[in-house]
Amino acid sequence: MTIQTNLTDPLLTAEHWMEAGRAVAIATVIETWGSAPRPVGSQLVVDGDGNFEGSVSGGCVEGAVVAAAAEVIAAGKAQMLEFGVADETAWRVGLSCGGRIRVFVERLG
Repeated sequence: MTIQTNLTDPLLTAEHWMEAGRAVAIATVIETWGSAPRPVGSQLVVDGDGNFEGSVSGGCVEGAVVAAAAEVIAAGKAQMLEFGVADETAWRVGLSCGGRIRVFVERLG
């Protein structure tokens, strides 16, 4: 029996996008504390046009991560992002679950 899902592996997406000549960054959850929306290892891939696939937070901070990925693609310099309930940025972007996440964003290729 084969189980099919609609979930796409962000690394495969990144590979396809890079093969197509697109600039790509990947964001990876590297640390969580408390009630975090996604586990360590969760990934979000972003291209130079702002297209993205995957998730690092179940939707609550994706916009901020996509914006950071655009900066990473443009500058080529990786970024470490942290979002938490005590962080003013977290409330602004919607992370109100009570936990904290740390996300590493790097350009691929």
